[in-house]
Amino acid sequence: MTDDADTRSAAEIVAGEWRFLLGAGHDLIDTETVRAAHALPRLRQLFPLVSHGVMYFSGCTGMPAAHVGGQVHPRGADGRYRVAGPKGVGTLGRAETLDEAFALVVGNLPEECGPAALGGAGRV
Repeated sequence: MTDDADTRSAAEIVAGEWRFLLGAGHDLIDTETVRAAHALPRLRQLFPLVSHGVMYFSGCTGMPAAHVGGQVHPRGADGRYRVAGPKGVGTLGRAETLDEAFALVVGNLPEECGPAALGGAGRV
């Protein structure tokens, strides 16, 4: 983390990452997926992460990530989205729409899961 990042709040870092993914992040993941996740207030307060078209969330702004909720994978051969548990472990379900997929993620968030904290897992 740079000195500049040290002075920013967790909320500013989270908002900046969402702005990036909603704007220039289309090379990492399709904008429709990001918009569907961003529409949900509980997910919007978490740090969004993407890898290989998969979207997932962290309860902190740094690394290592504190994976929470689950992961939404792109449409499979069956035309549905697979929703895996945190860190990709297990399957929470399959969904016809992105709204349904992210609802599964929200439903799997721990009750006490609040806004992302500054720092990495184990250091927050």
